[in-house]
Amino acid sequence: MADLRVVVVAADPLARGGLVALLVAEPGLAVSAWPFAEEDGLDRARGEADVLLLDLGAGARPPMAGVEQAVASGVPFLVLVDHEDDAAPALAAGARAVLLRDASRERLVSALHAARDGLIVLDPGLAVSALRPRQASAGLVEPLTPRETEVLQLLAQGLTNKTIAERLGISDHTAKFHVNAILGKLGAESRTEAIVQAARLGLVIL
Repeated sequence: MADLRVVVVAADPLARGGLVALLVAEPGLAVSAWPFAEEDGLDRARGEADVLLLDLGAGARPPMAGVEQAVASGVPFLVLVDHEDDAAPALAAGARAVLLRDASRERLVSALHAARDGLIVLDPGLAVSALRPRQASAGLVEPLTPRETEVLQLLAQGLTNKTIAERLGISDHTAKFHVNAILGKLGAESRTEAIVQAARLGLVIL
């Protein structure tokens, strides 16, 4: 099996170097590093990375700026945060995994593979704040149907619309319709945000 291509992206060169040094000797990983690229939104990640590892730093830059760039790249990404308050926004924006910046190498490597495979990973130290229930007004717009509940469970496993359709014996178009309905009822703008919101409401367990 080919190595997992990981690109470390951080504004701080010391952070980049530290993360590369932490991961470079890990079997099965091919690790490189870039600074943040404001102009191209990390477009070069397409075709060069299987997963991005973003270090948002210790508050020197707007926390979500790097996340927005990673979303634009279209590559799955893991975010390292310095504060628990950044966990939920990062997940809602599209991060596949969020860990604290002091995460161990073992946890980091496991999360990188999980993010590449479409799973959602939360550092145990962030789970309480990231999944804290919102205000009641942010609950379901209307109840999910039994079929939508089935689709939601498969979404939480990181499955694509095509795979969901195959699992349930429905068309791709119908699967997409159900996913869009779920997003609407959860008031979410992305699949990841829908899963996080569903976990907050106790509809799925991450």
